[in-house]
Amino acid sequence: MSGGTGTGPSGRLVVNMASESDISVQGHGVHTAYDELAGALERRDDVTLVRGAYHRRVDCDVYHLHTLGVAVWRKLLDPRARTVVSAHVIPDSLVGSIRLARLWRPLARRYMRWFYGRADKVLAVSGTVARVLEEELSVRPERIEVLHNTIDMAAYATTAEARTRARQDLGLAEDAFVVVGVGQVQPRKRIDVFDRLAREHPGTTFVWVGGMPFTHLAAEHGAMRRLMERAPDNLLLPGVVPHPEVRRYLQAADVFCLPAEQENHPMCILEAAGVGLPVVARDLPEYDDTFGDDVLRCEDGTFAAAIALLREDDRERARWQQASARIAARFDSAAAAEHLVRLYRDLAGAPGPRGDDRARA
Repeated sequence: MSGGTGTGPSGRLVVNMASESDISVQGHGVHTAYDELAGALERRDDVTLVRGAYHRRVDCDVYHLHTLGVAVWRKLLDPRARTVVSAHVIPDSLVGSIRLARLWRPLARRYMRWFYGRADKVLAVSGTVARVLEEELSVRPERIEVLHNTIDMAAYATTAEARTRARQDLGLAEDAFVVVGVGQVQPRKRIDVFDRLAREHPGTTFVWVGGMPFTHLAAEHGAMRRLMERAPDNLLLPGVVPHPEVRRYLQAADVFCLPAEQENHPMCILEAAGVGLPVVARDLPEYDDTFGDDVLRCEDGTFAAAIALLREDDRERARWQQASARIAARFDSAAAAEHLVRLYRDLAGAPGPRGDDRARA
């Protein structure tokens, strides 16, 4: 190990980035965040990125972990390299996502406290996550930094021709008004609200892209399955689809809607903004320091009016498209990669061994 000068050719920084979604379930935002960031680093000429290599140590300057499972423990505990962990998940993320989460939330909290506390730097995807890391999970504040999720916005830019092709490929009528949502089918995402909106707007096509990749481990699996089976005809449920196809659904849409009641910094909103869609989302405090007033923030009782407004008023739709353009400008992955490389180099060159005193307790 070279102590920060770079272990690769010509002093290039060597980073082992890992997300266990590579070897398990990929139908969620954590995998997208990892894939986007890894791609941005791979496009640089000053970094050698090693993806994955699970259950083993890697000869590198820095590990960057996106998940918290046992397959990355050897990296987390390797004293030879510094470790960065992206905090995509906090204890409340599990409630309404995984079956019986409220019962084993205290155990998950203790585990996250240990895992995040072992890292040299923890990257919070929002200000809310940063507060939870410090106040609930006892991560030292000097080891916490807010780094929002980002995507390669240029890859999502959509033309009128691409929209037409997407609709043709997906079997959607050219003159349909299409509202798309993305996420796992689980109570936390409030797909029941999406279902209700479809029933209240029978002349609009609603599409929820996502399924239950964790099958019977998913929260309220039976209720979610029944909701899908009883969906109205204008609510399409294609299930879990490959990520390029998710992009096609967004390209085919007129509006993006995410009624989820708990989110940190959802990748799907970034993707929708990159495509240029107006974004309708629940009014959550997690969005205060990320999307702000650039998304149309709603409560249960106002989603229907927001959808109607965007369908019926071209000027309002154009206004919220401009707001999404501002989101796209803020969260492009090239700037995040530049910031990360500086952070990696600072960590790799920092003196002193990694100790066991990373968490307060």
